[in-house]
Amino acid sequence: MDSFILFPHSQSAHCESGVTANLLRFHHVECSEALAFGIGEGLFFGYLPFIKINNLPLTTFRGSVGSIFGKVNKRLGVTVKRRKFRSETQAMDDLDAKLATGIPVGCQTGAYWLPYFPPAFRFHFNMHNLVVIGREGDEYLISDPVFEKVVRCKRDDLQRARFARGTLAPKGAMYYLEAVPQNPDMAAAARQGLIGVCKTMLRTPLPFLGVRGIHFLADRLEKWPKKLGEEEALLYLGQLIRMQEEIGTGGGGFRFMYAAFLQEAAELLGIGPLFQLSERMTLVGDIWRRFAVAGARMCKGRAKAGDTYGDLAEILRQCGASERAIYDDILELLQ
Repeated sequence: MDSFILFPHSQSAHCESGVTANLLRFHHVECSEALAFGIGEGLFFGYLPFIKINNLPLTTFRGSVGSIFGKVNKRLGVTVKRRKFRSETQAMDDLDAKLATGIPVGCQTGAYWLPYFPPAFRFHFNMHNLVVIGREGDEYLISDPVFEKVVRCKRDDLQRARFARGTLAPKGAMYYLEAVPQNPDMAAAARQGLIGVCKTMLRTPLPFLGVRGIHFLADRLEKWPKKLGEEEALLYLGQLIRMQEEIGTGGGGFRFMYAAFLQEAAELLGIGPLFQLSERMTLVGDIWRRFAVAGARMCKGRAKAGDTYGDLAEILRQCGASERAIYDDILELLQ
């Protein structure tokens, strides 16, 4: 074994929040994935038809790549080192050098080029985060938070994944924690995270972001069949469902995770009503899942009565209205 780091691997629902929590635990800071997700303002929504993924509009249910990791560490007073590279050889050599010092290294990768992913889940997605924790010969030991156990990946494959091309190309991005305070103020960080998400979801001036963005998508989705034709509309709908349920944890999963964060925040801040808001957010997650199931039936040609684009749009509007009420109540509690 060229290098091996005893690392607290834990399977997570989402790669970046999972990597963040696992790296903090390595440095003896107790942080759940839900807490990392909430402090890092992971909850977000944007329908961006002017940005294309596989020639179809981008719908995002999370903040920008690296924002969760960055905000969590900033709010906890953690010093982070980040690097990108032009040279693939230099990127791999620097990874080896840091591993040799006993420091686990986070990497942004293209999921399609990671051979340990099952074929059905290997799609071109350049925002997948993982932690490299060792090397044996030409194989790396990887704590990939979406997998149950530590996995192995050959050097050439990891190098290719780190330099995947296309939208949001990682460019060999690697990062690690340099200095971590012994007793970071989790309560203050949780409060900042709560306020940040609520303001972003409620007060963004752009119509395609936040709660307004959910309603914006509902209006667009309702018009897809007439504007695009049935075949193209199904492609758009399929892309939306993939972004929600397969690429990350998406709509319902993120709401369930945020509900767990609200429970932890209630205890940290001593604000009991956040428990009730957690229950309401869980119900919103159920509505998002109902939307995904109905949309998937339509894509597979198995539509039931009530599975129409108009019905899907109404489900989205219900999600938007319910979330607006929750964020308003959170801000009122924190005043």
